[in-house]
Amino acid sequence: MRILFIGDIVGEPGRKIVERILPRLVQQHKIDCVIANGENAAGGFGITPKIADQFFKMGIHVITGGNHIWDKKEIYDYITTEPRLLRPANYPAGVPGKGSLILTVDTLAGGAGKIAVLHLLGRAFMFPTDCPFKTADREIEEIRRETRTILVDFHGEATSEKKAIGWYLDGRVSAVVGTHTHVQTADEEVLPQGTAYITDVGMTGPTDSVIGVKKEIAIKKFLTQVPQKFEPADGPAVLSGVIIETAPGGASRSIQRLQIAEQFDG
Repeated sequence: MRILFIGDIVGEPGRKIVERILPRLVQQHKIDCVIANGENAAGGFGITPKIADQFFKMGIHVITGGNHIWDKKEIYDYITTEPRLLRPANYPAGVPGKGSLILTVDTLAGGAGKIAVLHLLGRAFMFPTDCPFKTADREIEEIRRETRTILVDFHGEATSEKKAIGWYLDGRVSAVVGTHTHVQTADEEVLPQGTAYITDVGMTGPTDSVIGVKKEIAIKKFLTQVPQKFEPADGPAVLSGVIIETAPGGASRSIQRLQIAEQFDG
């Protein structure tokens, strides 16, 4: 199976570049399943039901969230009825929505294949949640009864925590991809037991920005230390992602980074 994972989609520029480029990527790379992190898709903070529905119409099979998943209040009811939108699995019991999904996709090679997506939130430099390592143990044990093709979106701040869970899950999942920091790392690899890994997939959003925010606002915040109202930047965008190819038994054969940038005007 060939899986495309699109890094954190930020604001309207991120949504537009996905809409323009995704059909070509799917055809060119013979993609069977598309997964995207969409927690910054609505003006840089959260996601709305309307935007989620637009992503599904574009051909995205599963949307993952993160620490901003609850920023738009209208998502509370939507996430309880739309299993393709995931919140982190290590939120406490009773929180709306689910943190994992098993779906069947029609592969371009012919036939159908099952893939599971598991979404976890890091704890280092983030707000307290249940242990992502122990949550992964519990979720993976259940998922592997149906499929061994499992992709984990680990939404975390610390590179060390992401690396640790990559090694912790090596051989038990097909891939561990990091999200949240919006800067693509150059450490993609297939670990010894067959798990594809990258510390951060990167951002799909405005290039002329500070991780998606208008650069003038971000600079002022650093210069003054006075709280600022962050606003998503405009202009040309970049699509960041990875393509992962898995074998029938769930192990990964390869992981390839993607960065496709629009040109600046002038």
